[in-house]
Amino acid sequence: MVFTSRQPPGLLWPDYLRKPHPSTDYIQKKYLSNTFARTLERTNVLGDDDEYGHTGCVNALAWAEDGNLLLTAGDDTTVRLWRMDPTADSESDYPFVCRSVIKTGHRANIFNVAMLPHFRPDVCGLISNQVTCAGDKQIRVFDAAAALDIQDGVETEFSARELSSRVIRCHKGRVKKLCTEDSPDVFLSLSEDGTVRQHDLRMRHNCREDDCPASLVEMKDSDGDPVELSNISLSCLTPYQFIVVGESPCGYLFDRRQLRRVMEHEWGMVPRTGEVTTCVRRFARPQPPVERREKRRQDHISGCRMSDTNGHEVPYMKDNIYLFSTLDDPVSNDDMAIRGSTVVGPNLLKDSRSPSSTSSRQLRALSTTQCSPDEPSMTDGAGEIRIAEDEGGERPSSDDEEAELDFLFASNFGNEWQYSGVPIVHPRQTYAGHRSRDTVKDVNFLGPFDEYVVSGSDDGNWFVWQKDSGKLHGIYEGDSSVVNVVEGHPSLPLVAVSGIDATVKLFSPAPGGASAFSRMHRAKEIMESNAKHKPVVRVPLAQLFVHAARMQLFGGEGVDGDEESAVSGSEPSCPTQ
Repeated sequence: MVFTSRQPPGLLWPDYLRKPHPSTDYIQKKYLSNTFARTLERTNVLGDDDEYGHTGCVNALAWAEDGNLLLTAGDDTTVRLWRMDPTADSESDYPFVCRSVIKTGHRANIFNVAMLPHFRPDVCGLISNQVTCAGDKQIRVFDAAAALDIQDGVETEFSARELSSRVIRCHKGRVKKLCTEDSPDVFLSLSEDGTVRQHDLRMRHNCREDDCPASLVEMKDSDGDPVELSNISLSCLTPYQFIVVGESPCGYLFDRRQLRRVMEHEWGMVPRTGEVTTCVRRFARPQPPVERREKRRQDHISGCRMSDTNGHEVPYMKDNIYLFSTLDDPVSNDDMAIRGSTVVGPNLLKDSRSPSSTSSRQLRALSTTQCSPDEPSMTDGAGEIRIAEDEGGERPSSDDEEAELDFLFASNFGNEWQYSGVPIVHPRQTYAGHRSRDTVKDVNFLGPFDEYVVSGSDDGNWFVWQKDSGKLHGIYEGDSSVVNVVEGHPSLPLVAVSGIDATVKLFSPAPGGASAFSRMHRAKEIMESNAKHKPVVRVPLAQLFVHAARMQLFGGEGVDGDEESAVSGSEPSCPTQ
């Protein structure tokens, strides 16, 4: 038999041989994904409350060296390097032990720690750079090669001087986050001074002489004051894109390919609004028109993370967790008007009533609130009005009542007008059930395909949701008080969790499916309890009258956005954040 085709016929070439076979890497990831579908159990605790481990809250976790190393840092201003040691006296399947402790020299809590990828050759050998940032406004860089070489079973301490530390003082506020890319020398930093900076360790400069390179991002409110930023995330697939969140109802996507270096700023001239950087997208949730304006005070966004597997999905956290995509189409202006989004331009916030009547109504409402003898007192000893929601949900309010409070809260988000023309993307999924009010928390992906979304909670638990469906997948006890950080291992079914406790907890799939630390059997009770903890907004009476007077003086065209005069939350804040 003679075949004219070069392809053997089907009878001689079975279908299963003609189909492409999955790679070994894909098979391993698929197996790892299946393990995360099971219930998790706490398998190890790194540190104790006495002599071993950290002595304060653990604010930062980072896996390094492909997961062979776990970096931890926190209030005690030290960085601990944990390695898996099979010879350790431990019954855990993951016997991580600390062999190296770095005394960083920071004078305030460490907020983030990172190991720059790859070793960099130097005249003295190979250098492995480790970076920390803290509340003392400093970034410190260490050559951690010596600390990584510890092989014996004795815990060794290293001072900053021993590891050739380098101090970077470019920021004027607390430095909250670091972002690494595929470089041993380049990383990004984010600060409460409203800036994002790119650092290249190969380029030396003197911070004390104000010789710092220009910042990539500089966010300011309508009064020119810095907007506090809290988190940044870099896309590993498209590293020119990063998202920034903070004291704003929006997340902001920047593209470094479009970042413009403002020469006027370097010459000492004040750049015009919009010229400092280029924002290409905003991410914000829609709000119904009936939603009360005081809820805007909750719009501080604490966590964000860009997906490592597809590079375009972004969850961020405020009242709930929302999943966005940089590939989704922006919302049209008509849709925004219909849905009543909070993310609107300043012209849409202005009331159609006359300025004089608006100010009169505001003053009349304030006088009634302060002096009415028939109502129970809503002020405390500091002369503040307490605005709270009942446990049943949102109390009814008229459009007039909302408009009277607009002038209070518009100033809090003056930075929104800086990028008012940037397209807005709405979320594709929402995740609820946790509580995030007392501390700054991270949100993260879990699984080899980023198939789960995870976050800590104020109730001491950490939550797992299925990314696509939004369904709650797991609740686990992770801290005696609050869980702030959840980091999954890059290649093993292992999750590290930390918070207010001085210890780090490790979770892995439970043998037999039973877990002593799973709280899914109480899921309804926990979620209902978290939903009842509504924040209380405190409004200083004096500031109410000052703002109302300004409204009348300026004809209702705007209010002063001084951060100190803005409404301040009454919730207790974590001392570490």
